[in-house]
Amino acid sequence: MDFRRIENLPPYVFSIINGLKIEARRGGADVVDLGFGNPDIPSPAIAVEKLAEAARNSRNHRYSLSQGLPKLREAIAGYYKNNWDVDLDTELEITNTIGSKEGFSHLMWVLLDRGDAAIVPSPSYPIHIYGPLFAGADLRQVPMRFLANPNERDHFADDFMESLTTAYDVGWPKPRVLVISFPHNPTGATVDLPFMQRVVDFCREHEMIVVNDFAYADVGFDGHKPPSILQADGAKDCAVELYSMTKSFSMAGWRSAFLLGNAEVVQALVKLKSYLDYGMFQPVQIAATVTINEAPDFPKEVCATYESRCDTLIEGLGRIGWDIPKPGGSMFVWAPIPEPYADMDSVEFCSLIVRDADVALSPGVGFGPGGEGFVRFALIENEKRIQQAIRNLRRGLPKLG
Repeated sequence: MDFRRIENLPPYVFSIINGLKIEARRGGADVVDLGFGNPDIPSPAIAVEKLAEAARNSRNHRYSLSQGLPKLREAIAGYYKNNWDVDLDTELEITNTIGSKEGFSHLMWVLLDRGDAAIVPSPSYPIHIYGPLFAGADLRQVPMRFLANPNERDHFADDFMESLTTAYDVGWPKPRVLVISFPHNPTGATVDLPFMQRVVDFCREHEMIVVNDFAYADVGFDGHKPPSILQADGAKDCAVELYSMTKSFSMAGWRSAFLLGNAEVVQALVKLKSYLDYGMFQPVQIAATVTINEAPDFPKEVCATYESRCDTLIEGLGRIGWDIPKPGGSMFVWAPIPEPYADMDSVEFCSLIVRDADVALSPGVGFGPGGEGFVRFALIENEKRIQQAIRNLRRGLPKLG
């Protein structure tokens, strides 16, 4: 049988490491899993309490609104105003999505079709690469240079904009969409507001839509506050942003996210989604509304937890001879395969680590061809488990140090 949308998908390399992890655990090994980015921090207590309360009310068991309850849209608009001084029209410039992954995928259906093209950084979160391809579009990938030093941010911005210009100028058709995500998954790279302004200016000039996946909006390290692209002058002419409660409020399984920004694009997604779903379970929307309004500082606690884990990991790896610069944000650490093992590709290296060190990581190639030669650590274990992982890596990688 011909399954046209999935026949050309490459093997999901993460499943290779996951299979080795499961096999090792069945054999009695205590594998420290720093691979899949599944948050372990409990959701806010107020969210759980409000969900239970709302779920007991049978009136909330019926179909809801695909765009999201008005109170929920008001809550996220207030959050954006308080955190980024961005004003949003709750009727025209905000829609609820069932997680940012769903929102992004369907947004690509709205913006792209066969014969269109999109520009996406490489490496990138996989759906950023495959979302445009599922929509039938051509893909232009621009390199995300590894930031060996956070002070190189200006050089990174210049390099990225030069690559962006080249990707636009070379080839046909001219791209209609640019996909970015800062803080970036998997590299942890961060940018400042002048960078976002350059992106907006470029997209306005070239009549492109820029989509910023703002999944790690509240997870910036060393006091860095990640900017929203909607803060840039003229952003609403060409930009939309996906904000998720998954990482900021540690509500991964709740699938509560939003598309915000350019009214025409947001309303196009609203129209499509009206044919596809009836919105999230209403008690989840009610709980999300209360959480945003009454626990607005919870993301700061989440950020502090991830930064503490990041520092523990970076310091520990340095002690065993694997020196990695601290990322600017996110819940990941992006690391080049250490020189003594550089003859291995990322899947081989991660397989070795599972077998010999009882540590699971994500192979860089799973984030696109630009990720080969790297691995990704997910900060989803506490400091004690991370220290255990360091001891295991010291044992399993004898060529280090």
